[in-house]
Amino acid sequence: MLNQTIPEFELPSTSGKTFKLSDYHGKILILYFYPKDSTPGCTTQGMQFRDAYPEFQANNAEIFGISRDSIKSHENFKAKFTFPFELLSDADETACNLFGVIKMKNMYGKQVRGIERSTFIIDAKGVLVREWRGVKVDGHAQEVLEFIKSL
Repeated sequence: MLNQTIPEFELPSTSGKTFKLSDYHGKILILYFYPKDSTPGCTTQGMQFRDAYPEFQANNAEIFGISRDSIKSHENFKAKFTFPFELLSDADETACNLFGVIKMKNMYGKQVRGIERSTFIIDAKGVLVREWRGVKVDGHAQEVLEFIKSL
C-alpha cells in the first residue's frame, strides 16, 4: 500500500462526527491504530500525540486515533486525557482490514486477535507515504512529527 492512494472510507468519530477520508484532502493525516482505550501504553501514546498536537497542526497535519472500542469508550478516554484530536471507532474492522493491522497476539498465554500498534501517514493528495508497524510507544509521536516536518 505504500505510495498508493488510500481508498475512501468512513468511520464514526468522537464529538458526534463521522470521519470521511476525502474530507481531509489537502491535509496530512496521521492515523494511529492502538489496541484499547485507557490501557497504559495506549494512554501514554495518546498523551504524547496530544502534547505535540500544536506542532502537528502547524505543519498542516491532523491526527486520528483508531481502535475497535465503542464511541462511548472513546468519548470517555478522550475527555479523561483531554485529547484535542478525534478518536475513530472501527468496531467492524473496516480500517483495520484496509491497513492490515489485525494480528494474532499472545495475551496471558492465549492467542487473541488484536490491533498491532501502527501509524500511517497519508499526504495531502491521499497517498500513503509512511507506515510504522509494531510501534514502541516511547518517542514515537516525536518521530512521526520529525517525519511530518520533512515533507
